[in-house]
Amino acid sequence: MDEFIMTTVILVGLCILFATLLAFAYKKLRVYEDPRIDQVEGRLPGANCGACGEPGCRAFAEKVVAGEANPGSCTVSPEEGIQRIADYLGIEPSRETKRVARLLCAGGKSEAQNLSEYKGGMSTCRGEAVVAGGPKECSWGCLGLGDCATACTFGAITMSADGLPVVDASKCTACNDCVEVCPKQLFTLMPVTQRLIVQCRSLLEGDLAGTKCSVACTACGRCAADAAPGLITMENNLAVIHYELNAIATPHAVKRCPTNAIVWLTGEDQFTPKSTSRSLPLGRVATGINLEDIYYQ
Repeated sequence: MDEFIMTTVILVGLCILFATLLAFAYKKLRVYEDPRIDQVEGRLPGANCGACGEPGCRAFAEKVVAGEANPGSCTVSPEEGIQRIADYLGIEPSRETKRVARLLCAGGKSEAQNLSEYKGGMSTCRGEAVVAGGPKECSWGCLGLGDCATACTFGAITMSADGLPVVDASKCTACNDCVEVCPKQLFTLMPVTQRLIVQCRSLLEGDLAGTKCSVACTACGRCAADAAPGLITMENNLAVIHYELNAIATPHAVKRCPTNAIVWLTGEDQFTPKSTSRSLPLGRVATGINLEDIYYQ
């Protein structure tokens, strides 16, 4: 009986000792987490796409609660979702300029031919790119196998009949997945306010580029001459737009381009130029036409 009592006393004493140690450790080592983080995270879409610059919605919620980020930086959330977060935190939301993915290539199947055709299992852009850069005659051009469309979890990219990715600006969240998956590095994220785009990455010299693709930049320099001073320069046989000067960009830079390699977007969506028709619906590109006859937004 005495042994039983002694054992019980020892066990109770150990329990009290460990409980005291745990309470002391919790008090000294615990990391405080603002309960508002859970509330903000619950109001986010939960896409964890990284478009906000953070690795996930949880990390973004922490930055928002800490005042280091604005809820408007979440490009996936609708306006009402951003407003709910702002109202909860008692701050003013600020929606950043919308960014979308732009394809820097207009050379589809009818503009740049393939030198060979892969036959076998499921073919991908990355798979073909490791074999001599792919089968396309222009080694800088889009391979058209849709790795970008597969990687886009928002359904913002579809493949056209001409074998080029088409980005739906209304669905694009600038998550950067297409930029990372493209083996030719043909995608870039741009504000929708940037309307002047060079849809070519070829570094071939002059007319040689034109023999590979009918819409290739031949570095003729006409766009640079027609644009505002310093806006466009010729580098490595390619027209380069300096977007820090975007405010002075005008559609006049595309007027004399002989190949339609440089385009002026008249809407959020981007299409590959196929003709020089004067009737251009919203979202088409204006190239090689009388600019005075068109109203540019």
